[in-house]
Amino acid sequence: MNQHMGNLMNKEISRKEFLGLSGLAVASIFGFGTVIKLLTGKSLHNQTFSAGYGSSAYGGSKESH
Repeated sequence: MNQHMGNLMNKEISRKEFLGLSGLAVASIFGFGTVIKLLTGKSLHNQTFSAGYGSSAYGGSKESH
């Protein structure tokens, strides 16, 4: 295992390969969905949830008749 890590650390890679591998590592740690949301600029907490009495159309639609 130690020799394998030594070989991996001594391997020369280009900047493009390094950035690609770093991005893949970040995406796998935080999850691809979170990374995509951060890149697209959509907030994770902008969803509103309503709960309680009157928050849903129980027994019909909320449109006024």
